[in-house]
Amino acid sequence: MDIVASLSALILLSPVLLVVALLVHARLGSPVLFRQVRPGRHERPFEMIKFRSMRDATGPNGRPLPDAERLTPLGRWLRATSLDELPELWNVLKGDMSLVGPRPLLMEYSGYYNDEEQARFSVRPGVTGLAQINGRNETSWDARLAYDAHYAREYSLRMDLSILLKTVAKVIRRDGVVVAPSQIYRKLSDERAR
Repeated sequence: MDIVASLSALILLSPVLLVVALLVHARLGSPVLFRQVRPGRHERPFEMIKFRSMRDATGPNGRPLPDAERLTPLGRWLRATSLDELPELWNVLKGDMSLVGPRPLLMEYSGYYNDEEQARFSVRPGVTGLAQINGRNETSWDARLAYDAHYAREYSLRMDLSILLKTVAKVIRRDGVVVAPSQIYRKLSDERAR
C-alpha cells in the first residue's frame, strides 16, 4: 500500500513538487532539499528529506541562529501547509518510512526513551501518525511518545486509513501547526536530561 500510494502521490503531485522546488531555489538557493539522518525501524539510520524552509545563518559565535530566526516567510508557509513534508514520499517509496507511523525524531534523542516508548522503533516511521492527529507539536513529549507506543502496539489497516483521513482534514484546516516548535518546547534530550 505504501509503495503504490507514495508512487501515485509523487506522480500526481509532481507539478506541486516542481513549483515548490523552484520557489525554494529562488528564495533560499541551493540545496532545495533538507537532508537529515534520523532513526528508522529498529533504530537503523536513514536520510530523511524535506523541502528546505530555513536559511543558513549563523551568529557571531559561528553557531546557527535559532530556528525561529532562520525561518523565512516562505519556510513558514511551507510548514503551515505541510508542503515541506512532500519529499518524504520518496522515503516511503524507498521503504525507509511508511505513510503512517511514529514521526522520525532526532538521532540525538537515542537513550532518552523509556522501555514502553522504545516500541516506536518496532514499526517504520511515518509521514503522519497518531500523535500528529492528536495535537501535533502542541502536545507534550510524554503524550506524543505515548501515542507512538500505542500505535506501534495496535496498528492496523483500519487505523492507518483513519489517521490518513484525519491528517488530510488537519492539513486543510492547518490544525495544530507550530512552524517554529523550538519556541514552545524543549528538545526531548534537554527535557529528559533535567
